[in-house]
Amino acid sequence: MQELFDKANSILEEIKQAQPTNAEALEQFRIQYLGSKNVLKDLFGAMAQLPPERKKEYGQLMNTLKTEAELKYENLKLNLEGDTKKQSAATVDVTAPAYTFKVGTRHPISIIRNKMIEIFSRIGFTVAEGPEIEDDWHNFTALNTPEDHPARDMQDTFFLDNSMQHMLRSQTSTVQIRVMEQQKPPIRIICPGRVYRNETISARAHCTFHQVEGLYIDKDVSFADLKQTMLYFAQEMFGKDVQVRFRPSFFPFTEPSAEMDISCFVCNQKGCPVCKQSGWVEIGGCGMVDPAVLENCKIDHEVYSGFAFGMGIERITMLKYRINDLRLFFENDVRFLKQFESAV
Repeated sequence: MQELFDKANSILEEIKQAQPTNAEALEQFRIQYLGSKNVLKDLFGAMAQLPPERKKEYGQLMNTLKTEAELKYENLKLNLEGDTKKQSAATVDVTAPAYTFKVGTRHPISIIRNKMIEIFSRIGFTVAEGPEIEDDWHNFTALNTPEDHPARDMQDTFFLDNSMQHMLRSQTSTVQIRVMEQQKPPIRIICPGRVYRNETISARAHCTFHQVEGLYIDKDVSFADLKQTMLYFAQEMFGKDVQVRFRPSFFPFTEPSAEMDISCFVCNQKGCPVCKQSGWVEIGGCGMVDPAVLENCKIDHEVYSGFAFGMGIERITMLKYRINDLRLFFENDVRFLKQFESAV
């Protein structure tokens, strides 16, 4: 009986004296005193051999022994983890360069859009915006679009109801109408934004794209003012050597109307695939605001005149960066977008 007490006290002393210095030694301590086959099991089993008057004393000793082993293990584990963290912190080189993080970049459409706004803002144009869901008045009628004009056909416009009175705007000219209705001349604005047309998606066309349209209304505005404005834009965007030309065209809301070309800056008008061997590249349409449009907005066409122009941002971007497929702008291919990191 005394041997059991002596062995239990001896093990208790061993537990108190134990000082594992690494994770492997700590695990050996756990297996020896707390594992499924620990040294305490036989001592607990020997309690049945003791006389009743000594069992209470022995039981208290065994409980103390088990509690001491558990507390010792937990304390040793915490101390060992703390030492490991201190060692890890001590090995950090605070003078080493920081890790670089990959950041995104602006989309090429956004880059060119911002550049176009910047160019026109230098000569007094301010930005105007409007809703992308429009009514028939602002999208067609106020712009002098006849009832039988092809642009009203379902093949071109996304209508939102059977009455065909509400639609996704097919041009940002709708913003020009809203500004003319609310503001008296002089008016000098550009209207950048997204527009929608029911077209087959291809390398040269998409059902959604972006435009920048401009409007200048004041007294004595002439076609010469329009030509000089567009020449200024073209040279600021594509280079000082670029020239412009105007070809007669037709738009319901301008009269006279013209398609605007720039001299091919890729081949210097010698002929290349970009200009289709012609030496000229079309970038947009323009013209003098039709008097009927002014009257629709309650602006006296006898006093005021003005010009308007419109360009596709995708078109300008494709020319600027020599991109041959418009669909690339909408595919979110990181390999394509990374090319424009230095262009911001």
